[in-house]
Amino acid sequence: MEEITISEQDIVNALCLHLASKKGLSPNEIQIELMFDDDYGFSAEAYLGERKQILIEANIIEAIRFWIETEKGADPYAASLRLECDDEQGIVAYYQN
Repeated sequence: MEEITISEQDIVNALCLHLASKKGLSPNEIQIELMFDDDYGFSAEAYLGERKQILIEANIIEAIRFWIETEKGADPYAASLRLECDDEQGIVAYYQN
């Protein structure tokens, strides 16, 4: 089984694409800030125009699965996904199918 690293930028792109698809917006209209907290885990703040939306880890995983399906053409549910905070790379996801 090959393990693929999904970069922080690709996670941001996945969130933008997924939210744009759900909200009927252009991905360029969305700004994302990824966060990690020892107590709360992974989350993100999404800015959609004047609105701010807080996303939890499950929302991030859902967006990555959407990105895997739409951008990579792979089965998003046949994969194991995990998020990690790396000192050098930032927040990354590991995808193993």
